[in-house]
Amino acid sequence: KQAKNEAENARIAIRNIRRDANSDFKDLEKEKEISEDEQRRAEDLVQKLTDKYVAEVEAAYQVKEQDLLSF
Repeated sequence: KQAKNEAENARIAIRNIRRDANSDFKDLEKEKEISEDEQRRAEDLVQKLTDKYVAEVEAAYQVKEQDLLSF
């Protein structure tokens, strides 16, 4: 149960980082420091990284769960 909670906390932290990054990109676009296309590309890159790290957390959780269930 604790492993599940830690995995969920990690996923939440990753999503919060994504939200903050996307907010920063929107602010930069509003200030005309980056174009809409650059904003969209940056958000797509952040989403890919988010998906990658959420998958890594899920894989680590699955390994830990199997390890705990084998006892």
